[in-house]
Amino acid sequence: MKKIGLVNIDTSHPFSWAQKMAENPELDIQYSMLFSDGFRGDDEVNWIIDKYNMEGRAETIAELAEKCDAGFVQSCNWEKHVEQALPFIERGKPVLLDKPLVGSVKDIKKIRELVAGGAKIIGSSSARYAAEIQDFLAQPVDERGEVVAVYGESGVDEFNYGVHIGEILSELAGAPAVSCRFVGATEREDGKCELYNVRFANGVIGTYCTYLSGWRPFNVSIMTTKSSTCFKIDSSKIYMALLTRVSEYLKTGEVKTADVEKILNVSEFMLCGKRSRDFENGREVKIEELSDDDKFDGYAFEKAYGSASSVIYKD
Repeated sequence: MKKIGLVNIDTSHPFSWAQKMAENPELDIQYSMLFSDGFRGDDEVNWIIDKYNMEGRAETIAELAEKCDAGFVQSCNWEKHVEQALPFIERGKPVLLDKPLVGSVKDIKKIRELVAGGAKIIGSSSARYAAEIQDFLAQPVDERGEVVAVYGESGVDEFNYGVHIGEILSELAGAPAVSCRFVGATEREDGKCELYNVRFANGVIGTYCTYLSGWRPFNVSIMTTKSSTCFKIDSSKIYMALLTRVSEYLKTGEVKTADVEKILNVSEFMLCGKRSRDFENGREVKIEELSDDDKFDGYAFEKAYGSASSVIYKD
């Protein structure tokens, strides 16, 4: 059984993932110890430790990295991810960075430097591995046709949750994005949504719509040279799709999740969309135009997310 060192329980992911691990012993992974310096109280920290028979609470991430086989960094503030991953990286141990992997040009560069130096970093969005997507991609191209355009929808927010739809587009396009532009926004009653266009290196055009006033399912539409396909992703299955790949990687050393560069590319094109919206009046922004100042503010998100969160780690 591989021992996983868990860094923070800000989101519901550790709760859901711990349950999946318990229900599926064939995964051969479990949260072993927990480090917490997030907004969750001691009551919630102690609850998950007791609920899933963890060894205890670590005083530092370094302690966690010493005693565990791998790390899962699951802080909601993506600006903390690199620093929190370093103790595992320094010890040559794999570390999963939960979505969003990172949200700034500076951190994208840091991740690339770490990977070039041998860091074992995996992640990020479970939606990328949805059965509906993988089943579509598994079809012979001469039957389904070449992908021409992809459209996807998500809800809740522009980046923390919106990154799911970005990774879906990335997986289906099959090539790195080169640019993104903000198309427009609309508000009706209490609802607001935004629309973006992504251009991929192979000519595929992606469009994603983020509903910023509540949860929405991942609805996806794919146009190919031979047909069109539409589906709604079954979100109840995507955690296992990711955890199965992580488990296989920890057992064999063979990377089963998306290449880190693909995941970083999603953050890049979403940053292009943000720059297009905030500073370029909807002009198409190329990834090469991004600067070290481009970022999604993880600290502001953490503050708002923590303030709005209720107790979830309880019976």
